[in-house]
Amino acid sequence: MKNKALNLRISERRLNKLRLYSAQNDKTMTHVIEDFIDSLIVKNGDSSSTPRPVKP
Repeated sequence: MKNKALNLRISERRLNKLRLYSAQNDKTMTHVIEDFIDSLIVKNGDSSSTPRPVKP
């Protein structure tokens, strides 16, 4: 898999919330965002649209 970069603008409040959640759950911010994206249901019949189990 070739990694890509994502830049986004979010409020400072949301950024701080993401940082806090990441620290409390001992995950990187990237991992938190990837887990969220993987949990999204995409209605296109593609098998990759099925969410993968989240590791504890």
